[in-house]
Amino acid sequence: MFRILSLTAVAATLIAAPAFAGDVNVTINGVQARGGDLLAALQTPDQFMQPAGAYGERVQNPRAGAAHITLHDVAPGDYSLSVLHDADGDHAMAMGPDGRPAEGWAMVNGETLRARPTFDQVKFTVPASGDVNLTVAMEYPR
Repeated sequence: MFRILSLTAVAATLIAAPAFAGDVNVTINGVQARGGDLLAALQTPDQFMQPAGAYGERVQNPRAGAAHITLHDVAPGDYSLSVLHDADGDHAMAMGPDGRPAEGWAMVNGETLRARPTFDQVKFTVPASGDVNLTVAMEYPR
């Protein structure tokens, strides 16, 4: 009888266990062929706008048009997505003399931004189960 109860308890635990990771599928529209790499990172609130990310992916020498990346096994929670078209290869956003980005970039809701974003303006949520599909548009300096 103890064996049956133990197996039942294990089975109930497995059935009730939530999924703890999902994939974040990102379509990046409006990529320009400028050399360099696309660097994409998911950042937690503590990592936001810092040179760190919880998950990342690189697209080497992207072609003009759309690029697609998948970040696998992302833990549930709130994240921002930052994409940098690192044309100069220094792994940092180049800034122009006017203080604006001198390289291409993308974020969730990026088209609505008119100043440095807050985390809440660009965040999205990875649920406890299932994947997330995002589409962002690259913004390039004129």
